[in-house]
Amino acid sequence: MSATGEVSAGKPGRGRRVILWRHGQTAWNVERRFQGSTDVALTETGVNQARRAAGLLVHLRPDAIVASDLARAANTAAELSVLTGLEVTLEEGLRETYAGVWQGLTHEEIIARYGDEYTAWKRGEPVRRGGGELETEVADRAAPVVLRHAEKLPEDGTLVVVSHGGTIRTTIGRLLGLEPHSWESLGGLTNCCWSVLGEGARGWRLLEHNAGTLPEPVLGDDV
Repeated sequence: MSATGEVSAGKPGRGRRVILWRHGQTAWNVERRFQGSTDVALTETGVNQARRAAGLLVHLRPDAIVASDLARAANTAAELSVLTGLEVTLEEGLRETYAGVWQGLTHEEIIARYGDEYTAWKRGEPVRRGGGELETEVADRAAPVVLRHAEKLPEDGTLVVVSHGGTIRTTIGRLLGLEPHSWESLGGLTNCCWSVLGEGARGWRLLEHNAGTLPEPVLGDDV
């Protein structure tokens, strides 16, 4: 932060940053269908969302970009790659939660067929939705990928991770050291919005959540 209280769009003052960026819109998002690990393409709107967001994120001067290898995330990341010249590293470990028979069903169909399972999940109980992965298992595979790439950053470096709403939530919960039953308290991410983790003296801290603009200064005691 400068003497005038302004935050530059360049590197942060200290510590590494991880930007967890959700992919753009897909047809299944519009239809409220549970995608999970199904490989669904971006809509034209989704491509435009990715292009707009990339035009903002480039000003944060990322040092590296990693993405889920599912097309909706990889193609979102590609828009930032064009602007930065950085190669995108694709990682299977960043895929969305595998949700078995839930995949392809609408929200209403899931409630109608698997209402008790859905309610238990929303209560924070460990549930294999549709017979798929536990949220803790998603975190077990995704969080180490993020940490591995973050460790390669220079001091004050920035990593952009392009992934999926559920995977991002579980990864944030794991990196912040939150108990799994409380991960649902982290609200969802809008298509092509992002959350930012910063490295502090006591580990990772959540600096922004579900953001779609560049950060404003934090004015107050918590600096």
